[in-house]
Amino acid sequence: MTCNSETILTQQDHQGDSTSSTVTGDNYKGDGYYSRSDGLHTIQYSIDGFLGNVAIQATLSTEPTDDDWFTVYDQDYLVNTTESKFANFTGNYVWVRAYISDWTDGTVNYIKLNH
Repeated sequence: MTCNSETILTQQDHQGDSTSSTVTGDNYKGDGYYSRSDGLHTIQYSIDGFLGNVAIQATLSTEPTDDDWFTVYDQDYLVNTTESKFANFTGNYVWVRAYISDWTDGTVNYIKLNH
């Protein structure tokens, strides 16, 4: 089985003024796009002094609109946090994207997707 690994969100720095920001990443092909049957996806992300929510959204639509996306993973950071983390989610999603919300401080170094 072939494994795809790609960076789905590159470094994002908050402006540091405590305003709430949102970042929506680009669409990346999920297992459903390739007709893979296991649907296993792994993300790895790294944050530095981050305060906000890291989420992964997915869709079953081949040509998604904003209303087609739903959250398959999310993690709230209520205090400034620096860490690298791995997480798995399963589903034959056609498209996957990163979604950062309620972001008031810190840096997202990267979010990577393996599937």
